[in-house]
Parts: sequence; structure tokens; C-alpha cells
Amino acid sequence: MEKLSKAIISDGKGHFELSTIKVGMPKADEVRIKIMAAGLCHTDWDSINTWNKRFIVGHEGAGIVDAVGDQVTDLVIGDKVILNWAIPCGHCMQCQSGNLHICENNSPVCGCELKGHAHPQSSTCDGEAIERSFHLGTFSEYTVVKRAAAVKFEQPLDYSGAAIIGCGVMTGWGSAVNAAKVSANSSVAVIGCGGVGLNAIQGAKNCQAASIIAIDISEERLQQARSFGATHTLLSDPNDKELVNLRKQVKALTNGRGADFAFECTAIPELGSAPLALVRNAGTAVQVSGIEQRIDFDCELFEWDKIYINPLYGMCNPQRDFNRILDLYSQGELKINELVSKRYQFDNLAQGFDDMLNGRIAKGVLQISNEECL
Repeated sequence: MEKLSKAIISDGKGHFELSTIKVGMPKADEVRIKIMAAGLCHTDWDSINTWNKRFIVGHEGAGIVDAVGDQVTDLVIGDKVILNWAIPCGHCMQCQSGNLHICENNSPVCGCELKGHAHPQSSTCDGEAIERSFHLGTFSEYTVVKRAAAVKFEQPLDYSGAAIIGCGVMTGWGSAVNAAKVSANSSVAVIGCGGVGLNAIQGAKNCQAASIIAIDISEERLQQARSFGATHTLLSDPNDKELVNLRKQVKALTNGRGADFAFECTAIPELGSAPLALVRNAGTAVQVSGIEQRIDFDCELFEWDKIYINPLYGMCNPQRDFNRILDLYSQGELKINELVSKRYQFDNLAQGFDDMLNGRIAKGVLQISNEECL
């Protein structure tokens, strides 16, 4: 049976509105989810302003299985799930190589649509099929997704906390744990202490880094970074364009060499090369925030034997990594609920985006259902 569902729909030209859609039954390899909470992300804001097409907004979410397709045997109605936007097919070259996050058939950011692998749409608005952001569309009371997009969980975690695992937590934590493979007793610098940066800090802490240097232009964010595992904090000067002073400060904290690992988590294009400036020779610089603009690099920053990587989504393997994150949460080794600064409703979503863009929150959540605590 179809479900009527409230949903945030954007024209991809800077506007969005609350509408009513119809959400159909899942196909054989799909599940229908009652969304309980959805995370706010800079990617959502970018999509609203740049995609130039009509779609249901949102790619972080958690909820309850409402219906299952005929081929789905390992999820049942009532199961609690976290949604994953990098949906693996399981059989392409990348999936077979362990790179499930850059699946050649299903990834919404790796060109699958260009190869003709279109995803059928289960949602309609005004009688016409409508796309869902990253094949999820979590700013909606209901959505239908591929079975591979849902990870079951049983831990006593708020839906708002569970929702942000699906991107914000995974991206930062996975960049440290999976991509950089931060080593024990190493030194780490994290530039930008918003939601992603805080999770890069947590990932470095889980890897037993000896020193974790949090860097931000906000003293309030630096204080929060300490509660998430930073051992040192540096208040950055926005006028230090070439990072001369910041570089000296980081070297002073790392035996004069520079950090073993440095992570850029700001999404500011001008800072794309910043982690290279802060790592030692043969260190690893990680551009976490997904900067896509063309920027200039000083090639001297790559000397000597420095490694620069730009991982997608913390190299996420959803079934493996979401459960690792949940286990760490259960053991008290990872903060999740504490990342959620504020919850919003459909009618004040614009305020949520404004708070996010102006750095007032670490992570905001659209609370779609009042059933919050599990």
C-alpha cells in the first residue's frame, strides 16, 4: 500500500519547500523505511543550490523498516536501521576489490548515472516520479531504498545519533581509521572542528595517537574538541593566509618536524593544501571535506615523500564500519549523541541550515518523528 509522506523537495536552484509525496511499496530487493531522524550536512546545502533538478533532499538518516521486498530475508518490519548513501552492488570491480564506497554501478558520485545505471524511483509528487538525494531522500517521513543501503542496529542509541553515523561520523572517523590508518603513538593535526573534524579526532583517538592537535578559528569549537579527544588546541588566525604561524606552532608540538598525519575538515577550498603544510616529511595529508573546486598548489608542499590523499566517505564498508562504530559507542570509546547540537522540525529547517553554515552547531538533525529515544 502506498504511503502519503511529508517531504522536503528542492528545485536544485536554491529553493526548497515542504510537500506531500506518495511512497510506493518496495521492489524485490528494496525496503521501505519510516524515517525517524535525518542529519543536516553541507552536502545537502550544496545539492539544494547546485543540482538544478527537482529532488527529495537528505542523505543521512535512521528509521524503522516499514515494508520489505520479496527477496529481502535478513530484515523484518520493525527493525531499526541506519541508512548508507554509498550503496554497494557487491559484484563490480570496485566492490570485489573491497572499495564498496566507490561502487561502479550504484555510487551516486562516481558516474553511475552517466553509464546508464539509473535507479527506479518509488516516490511521486503531483503524479510524477521524483528523485531522492543519493538514492535515499531522508528529509521525508518515508522512503524506499535498496536493501544494501540499510544497516540494522540494536544498540540503545537515539535515532538522531544513529542518523549522523551514515555520513558525518563515518566520513571523519573513517578518514582517520580506514584511509590514513593513523598509527599508535603518532601525532595528528585536524584542521576544522565541526562535525566531521570531531570525528576525525575521535578516529585518531581510537587509533591510539599520542598527540591530537585540534585547529579552528573558534575557541568554543576548540573546547569541544578537547572533550572528543584532542590533546592540544590551536586557535588559528584567519589572516595567516600562508599558515606561517600555524606551521610553526604545529612543529613546536611535534619535535620540530610537523605532524605524522594532518586532516583538512573545513570544506574551504583555500585550505585544500593546508594539511600538506602541517605534516612532516613522509607524512600523510588527508583532504577530508570533499573540496571539488580548482585550486592552486605550491608543489614544494609535496616535498619530501609526503602523501596526499582525498578519500571518499572514509572508505566506508557499511556493514563492517557502522557496526565497528556502534561497538565503540557501546564501549564508551566513541561519542555520538554528544555530536548533535540541536534538533529541528520541518518548519524551521531553514534555521538549521543557517546555524550549520555559520558554525553555530557541530551537527544538526531534522527530527521527523517525536519517538526519539530507543
